[in-house]
Amino acid sequence: MKKIVIVSAMLAFSSVAFAKPTFTGNNYTGLYECKGENSSIGAYDVVVALRLNRVSSHGKFGAYYYETETVNSTVYHGQAVADGNRLAISFNIRDKKNNVDHSTGIATIKKIGKDRWSFRKEYFEPDDSGGSYGTEDCVMKVLTAEEKKAMEHKTQEKAVPKPAAVAPRSKQQ
Repeated sequence: MKKIVIVSAMLAFSSVAFAKPTFTGNNYTGLYECKGENSSIGAYDVVVALRLNRVSSHGKFGAYYYETETVNSTVYHGQAVADGNRLAISFNIRDKKNNVDHSTGIATIKKIGKDRWSFRKEYFEPDDSGGSYGTEDCVMKVLTAEEKKAMEHKTQEKAVPKPAAVAPRSKQQ
């Protein structure tokens, strides 16, 4: 009987020792309106969706699904990881002809209000002629009740949220 109690206790403690810590970092989930500038195409506007991956996030490490779609139907699917106020982003760029390129970015996140964030992203997109680079300044949208409900529903699903595209902005002189 004593051996059974000791073995049971050891098994209980070993499973506790390997349990993943809960996520304690800031949750940056939301839709962000972004104004960008790219070395090849100039000024543009996009909406970025970030959604916390609850399975892979732990401690202060946040794992995110990342998606955006431009007005010309270029779709970016990828992932981001957060460490404090720094966000590393990696994503694919797929055009209407199903061509795929890759992009990498890094962002600094700032709190702008209760449960609202902004970030400035710098990125690089390689291509056959040396690549292009750019920046995006993004501000979390204040969601309507309907958008908030849809975002919460998406958080419970495994699908990546699909933001609406916005029109490109004209280059300012």
